[in-house]
Amino acid sequence: MQIALSAAEVERLLHAGLPGASHLKVVALEPGAVTVRMPVNDLMVRPGGTLSGPSMFAAADAAMYAVILGHLGAELLAVTTDTNIHFLRRPAMQDIEARARILKLGRRLIICAVDIHTVDDPEPVAVATGTYSVPPRPVIPGP
Repeated sequence: MQIALSAAEVERLLHAGLPGASHLKVVALEPGAVTVRMPVNDLMVRPGGTLSGPSMFAAADAAMYAVILGHLGAELLAVTTDTNIHFLRRPAMQDIEARARILKLGRRLIICAVDIHTVDDPEPVAVATGTYSVPPRPVIPGP
C-alpha cells in the first residue's frame, strides 16, 4: 500500500473535514496504518471516573478516516457506512491512541480495524472495525 499524503497533511485535512477533531494529533502514518492521539479532558469522563465510550468511538472513527486520507489523498467525501466497537476494559483518564489499519482497500469500499489504548499501555481498551464508502470518481469522456 502506498501513502499519498504526509502525516501533517492528513492531520490538516482531518481538522478541516471534522471540526470536532481539532484536538487530535496524527502521530504516525505508514503504509496501511495510522496512529492518532486524543488528549483526554474532564468533558470525556463518565460516571465512575473512566473515559466515555463516545470519546473512544470518536477516536476510532477519526483514525479510520485519517488512514483513508493518508492512502487516497484529499478524499473528503469518503463516509462511514458501518462501524462496530467492542469495549474490552475500563480505561484510565489518560490520553489515548487509536491505531487504524486498512484491511481491504477496494475501489468503492475500504475496511479498517482499530486498536484503542491509553498512551502508556499497549493493551487495548477497545477495538473497532469499520467500512467506508468512497464515491465514484467522475468519468472524463475521451476524444
